[in-house]
Amino acid sequence: MRLPDFEAWAMFACVVEHRSFSAAAQSIGVSKATVSKAVARLEVSLGTTLFHRTSRRLTLSDAGQSLAERAGRILAEAQAAEEQARDAAAAPTGLVRVAAPMSFGQTHVAPAVADFLKAHPGVEIDLTLSDAKVDIVADGIDIALRIAELPDSSLRARRLGPVAVRIVASPCYWQERGRPTHPADLGGHACFRYTNMPNPLWHFRRGEEEVSVRPGGPLAVNNGEAMLPALRLGLGVARLPDFLVDADIAAGTLEPVLPDWSNGAVALHLLTPPGTLRPARVGVLIDFFSSRFRTLCPRG
Repeated sequence: MRLPDFEAWAMFACVVEHRSFSAAAQSIGVSKATVSKAVARLEVSLGTTLFHRTSRRLTLSDAGQSLAERAGRILAEAQAAEEQARDAAAAPTGLVRVAAPMSFGQTHVAPAVADFLKAHPGVEIDLTLSDAKVDIVADGIDIALRIAELPDSSLRARRLGPVAVRIVASPCYWQERGRPTHPADLGGHACFRYTNMPNPLWHFRRGEEEVSVRPGGPLAVNNGEAMLPALRLGLGVARLPDFLVDADIAAGTLEPVLPDWSNGAVALHLLTPPGTLRPARVGVLIDFFSSRFRTLCPRG
């Protein structure tokens, strides 16, 4: 039986992660020629081209795209096995890549990361904040936090807790335009749109009654926090999570409506790539986030 060329698979995964033979070689601590030969060896073994190379650009072939996730899994599980064998859990070290939504990341994830780093000085964290949906496998992300309804996927997901979503506007807006008593009334209002949602409709439910509303108004943005100045000026209505609007509601600058209607099953999820093995540093951070954000998002 011929054994797989695990070194070549690992180097292929590094090139995919770094999008460059030179950068991959530098990260591993070998020459670019060594990485190139390993990938070429793997291509010969598989009988297919993994990369399209030009003088300016390196892109994955169709075969490379289909094998990249498996290669990354092979590398990650080998690294996890080595780290586990070294009993690194007692003092985790190394880099963890984390992705989180922009506003939630600034208000909650960044402080959590600071506390984690203080408790685990051997760990480094690369934190990416963006409301755009990241490709965890392709971008080499170890942990992603998402506030959404999650479709089925091969990713491993842990639901940390519900996130309440409210329909809000300023008191002066409601006074001028009238407070809706039914979700269908929102069709006549200036409703701000959040462009990162795959489904633009606002869904409501009360008992057996279900209503969908298509928001339309003067503002469309890819970050919920960016809606707040226009909301405070009385320019429209928004559907936003409570962690963004609770302070304004308490201060009286925003007022929620339709409290007896549920308007979406949204929750905070922690996602990780497929696979059962992970480095100890990742497992420790997962446990830390889970404990921290379950308190923040109690189960309703």
